[in-house]
Amino acid sequence: MSDDFRSQLNQARADIERGLEHTKAQLEHTKAQFDATQERINARTGRNLLGAIGIGLAAGGLLLASLLLWKPIFVAFGVLVVGLAAWELSAALRTGNYRVPLIVTSVSAAAVLPITWVFGAWGQFWGILGAMVVSVVARLILQARPAPNGRRSLTRDLSATVFVHAYITALGSCAVLLASEPRGEWWTLTFIIVVILTDTGAYASGLAWGRHPMAPVISPKKTWEGFAGGAAAALLGGVLLGWLVLDIGPGLGLVFGALIFLTATLGDLAESLVKRDLGIKDMSSWLPGHGGFLDRLDSILPSAAVAYACYLVMTF
Repeated sequence: MSDDFRSQLNQARADIERGLEHTKAQLEHTKAQFDATQERINARTGRNLLGAIGIGLAAGGLLLASLLLWKPIFVAFGVLVVGLAAWELSAALRTGNYRVPLIVTSVSAAAVLPITWVFGAWGQFWGILGAMVVSVVARLILQARPAPNGRRSLTRDLSATVFVHAYITALGSCAVLLASEPRGEWWTLTFIIVVILTDTGAYASGLAWGRHPMAPVISPKKTWEGFAGGAAAALLGGVLLGWLVLDIGPGLGLVFGALIFLTATLGDLAESLVKRDLGIKDMSSWLPGHGGFLDRLDSILPSAAVAYACYLVMTF
């Protein structure tokens, strides 16, 4: 091998190594910038954004498939989510010194959904009533045992137990009731999309322009700018989806979007008020970037009841 060829080969190797080092440095710099941006977003929102997006996409895909392919899968999905949400709320209430029977309350809450699917509105009513009675009886049985942290108020605990079913079971079963109706899968999908648009619009506008707190005592991160962005996204989504999917026309779509926006916003604030009263940030840490199941259902639960009412009125 000639000296000139060896020299050229060494020069090429050196150039490749410099190129690789430069590429490595660029990647490290880009990663550092990305991490810094992610940290700023997380610090401002209090959430792991990438984890939240991943969980949201997975849940959205499962929801879409269950509603459009075979609705009983949606019922099974609802059973799991409502049962876990009831467990979360019951466990969170225990941190506030409420003695709520965890297993009985969670199982009875989940059982109402298939009953609602099979027997309709009457099944929902008697299922909710039965779940409340079973959970109250379970709490009365617990009264015979010594309380772990001393004496408890029975009336206070019974009220908390009934509250779990009034909040989680009654509102959650409305989604199944709506899905069971003719074309109900499209109404269910539409109201959930409008809720997502509300949350996304409020998140994006609040992150970009949020300056004026809306309810600092209840939820310090919510702003009027976010409120406006959520309203705009919900109204636009309601009009478009009402016209293209629900076939109710732009006017009723606007009303639908406005109602879902209000219930989604109030539901979010209501759950924040419960958490603040209990002194907790999230209901649980089961979902990265989201907190717990109830932290994702807070806007959906009251919206499900209003969406069902809209279905009955607008398709009459």
